[in-house]
Order: sequence, then C-alpha cells, then structure tokens
Amino acid sequence: MASDPQQPTLSSLGKVGKSSGEIGSVEEPLINGGVHGSENYSVVAAILPFLFPALGGLLYGYDIGATSCATISIVSATLSGISWYDLSSVEIGLITSGSLYGALIGSVLAFNVADFLGRRRELLAAALLYFVGALITALAPDFPIMVIGRIVYGIGIGLAMHAAPMYIAETAPSKIRGRLISLKEFFIVLGMVGGYGIGSLLVDTVAGWRYMYGASTPLAVIMGIGMWWLPASPRWLLLRAIQGKGNMEELRETAVGCLYRLRGPAFGDSASEQVDEILTELAYVGDEKEATLSEMFKGKCLKALTIGAGLVLFQQITGQPSVLYYAGSILQSAGFSAASDATRVSILLGLLKLIMTGVAVLVVDKLGRRPLLLGGVSGMVISLFLLGSYYLFLDDVPVVAVVALLLYVGCYQLSFGPIGWLMISEIFPLRLRGRGLSIAVLVNFGANALVTFAFSPLKALLGAAILFYIFGAIAVASLLFIFFVVPETKGLTLEEIEAKCL
Repeated sequence: MASDPQQPTLSSLGKVGKSSGEIGSVEEPLINGGVHGSENYSVVAAILPFLFPALGGLLYGYDIGATSCATISIVSATLSGISWYDLSSVEIGLITSGSLYGALIGSVLAFNVADFLGRRRELLAAALLYFVGALITALAPDFPIMVIGRIVYGIGIGLAMHAAPMYIAETAPSKIRGRLISLKEFFIVLGMVGGYGIGSLLVDTVAGWRYMYGASTPLAVIMGIGMWWLPASPRWLLLRAIQGKGNMEELRETAVGCLYRLRGPAFGDSASEQVDEILTELAYVGDEKEATLSEMFKGKCLKALTIGAGLVLFQQITGQPSVLYYAGSILQSAGFSAASDATRVSILLGLLKLIMTGVAVLVVDKLGRRPLLLGGVSGMVISLFLLGSYYLFLDDVPVVAVVALLLYVGCYQLSFGPIGWLMISEIFPLRLRGRGLSIAVLVNFGANALVTFAFSPLKALLGAAILFYIFGAIAVASLLFIFFVVPETKGLTLEEIEAKCL
C-alpha cells in the first residue's frame, strides 16, 4: 500500500520538538497530499456519533446529582417509604460511593475487554448496565440489593467513561474533535444539574428516591438504541485489519462504509482515500504490532501514559471535591439565602459549571489545549491560596471566599474538567488506546476515591486553611507538569498526534 503512487508520502513527518508546546515545524506539513486537512462532513452526521456516547456522560452526571438528593429521601422515616430507613453513616456512604466502586471495577474490566469488544459494543454494554443498575436500585426491596444496583450502575459508568471519549475521538472530524469531546464534559455537568433539579422536585415525595434513580432508565434505553444504530469506529476496524484479526479487504470496505455514514453525504468520495491514508499512517507508526502489558510502560507508550494519567490525577488531587464540600458554608457566611438549601447551592454552582464548560467548548479548537490548561489552572492556584487565607486570617471578609469559590469552579471547568478527558482520548496510540485509556480512567476514579476518603481525616488533622494551601501547592506542581510535559494537539489527526507528540 505504501508504494501506491496515489498514497501520501511519509517523508515529511515532523520531528518531535524539545518543548511540549512546540511539536514540530508549523510550516512543514505532516503528510503531503493527505485528505485530512480538508475534511468535509455533514454537521448532522457528525453530531449524532457524539450525541449517543455523550449520553453515557450525562447519565454519570445525573447519578451524582440524584444521589445527593436520594440520600436525604431514603433516611426519612416519613418519606422513604421503607422499613429499613434507619441507615448508619457507613451504609449511607456505601450508597453514595457504590457507583464509584463499580466504576473502578468497570475500568479494570475495560483494560481486558476494550480492544476485543470495540468502542461501540463497549458503549452498548454500558447502556445495558446503566439500565439494569438503575432498575435494581429503584426497585430494591432491601439495602444489600440497593448497593448491588449501585455497583452495577457504576460498572456502566466505568465502561462509558472509558469508551465514549475513544469513540468520539476516533469518529469526529479533526477540526471539531476537541469541541465534541469537551462537550461530553458539558453533558456530565448537565446531567448533574438535571439530577439536582429532579431530586429537588422529588425529595418531598414518598419513596422519591426510587423515582430519582428510575428516571435514568429512559435515557439508558435511548443511549442503547443510538449505539446499536451507529456504526463501529473505522479506526478500530482498521487496527484489527493491520493486526491480522480479520480479512484485510473486508475490514477495509466496512471501515469505508462506516466512515461515510459518520461524515454524511458531504464527505463525497473521500472515505476510501482517508481510510487508505489512515492505514498507511498506522503501518508507519508501528500499530500493526499488538501492544503487550510490559510495552505500556516503555517508550512512547510510557510517555502517553504519563501525560494521560498525570492529567487525570492532577484533575482530582487539586481539591475539586473538597472545594465543593465547603460551597454551602462559604455562601452562607456571605449572607446568601440559598445557602441554607444545599440543593439550590448545588444547582447554582452547576449552572456556573455549565456556562464555563460551554466557553471551553467554544474556544478549545481555536485557542488549543495548553492555553486553556495553563490559564485555567493558574486561576485555580490563585483561588486555592485565597481560600486558605480566608480560613486562616481573612474570615471576616467573606467576599474573598465567595470570589475564590466562583473563580475555582469557573477555572476548573475551563481547564481540567473538559481538557483532561479530551487529552486522554487523543494522546494514546491506537493499538494501546483501549488499555491506556482504561488505566487513565482507573487513575481518575481511584484518585477521586482517595481524595473523598482522605478529606475528612486530613481536615480534622490539619484544618481547612492548611489543606487548601496543600491543594494550592499541588496545583502549582500541575502547572509545571502541563508546561513541560503536555503537548499541544489542536488541529492534528490522531495519527499525527502519535507521530509528532510521542
């Protein structure tokens, strides 16, 4: 295939730059004669392959919002509608974190089955687990069955948060890939706001917690139907082709058909050309060899893992759960009437998150990933040190805490919130994308669990002020990591990212 005169040449591949911000000469095209630079696509056809996987993120966000209200409903003697409402703090913790444990299990499962199942079938499995988990939880006759339902739902979260970024990244046109993957974060926040909203409407209803969890089942059905209708990822099909896991010509033709469906009539006759170009690039970067476990920690695989896992680790350990934990008391100290109602505070912050995520979605493919990360995390550093100062010696100036809280939430949603998920979906080479992303998702949920469980004892031991200063110092370390390690991937195809950034 490489000798075909119609195929692009590979001699003009750019060299890896010395700094993470500059990955090669901007005047030197990565591949001469390639078709990706002028990708045509139908907007409707490009949006649908994003929409159904993104429902997996929305259902994840909904669970967070709904659970915060469900735990209020389920312990009420008059409103729970059950005889086992007298739950201990440990049991409430199991209900709250059951989906997190399930997500950790799902991430481990994804490591072993992702490349065999493919992105589409993994999302189908996630939709089924969402449906079954929500149904078990909503109809649970006792506490153990409810926890089982929470864990099953969580396994769906783990699979969905693993497969959705991959499917979107591998099917989206390069020009809008960043926008679409960042929009998945918007769907997560939208789900959270929806969960808080539905929860607040049902919290005073008898057995309202059952309706809160059951309300997610129609979306799980829509997600499943949508993923059944969507085609497989062309890049996953081509990976199987070059690794000898099927008939090359049959898989190539299937990939051409899938790519045409994904891009719509505007793509014209370019599908076959782009499939051949992707095959050539995959062969050039060595993706015909299947990745081994030991190879994950060598060479460019290790670099991709360092970038991806590092970003999602810093995403969690820079204190996001802890800052939101204090949101109610901060707003209350400033005299906001809504501060007495935790649900209203959550909706208020959720709306701010939606707005700032929307800003990130609009500018990520224009400004790039690094500027948003560097600018947003810089704002987080300032806000964390302001919060530490407030709890140490500025407690008589509550406006400082309110400004710091809003600055933190806004800057997080401009940077780590959407860009962390975007980068881990782009940075891994195709042949180890499934396993690499599963490790990154496992790190994400594991760090989330660690921060959540360690917060209370650390707060009791050190106090809020010192804790926020520590988070601020970690955020400074994350800035250095971003500046020196994380590359810019704006406007590059996934194959170009593998060739130039790793």
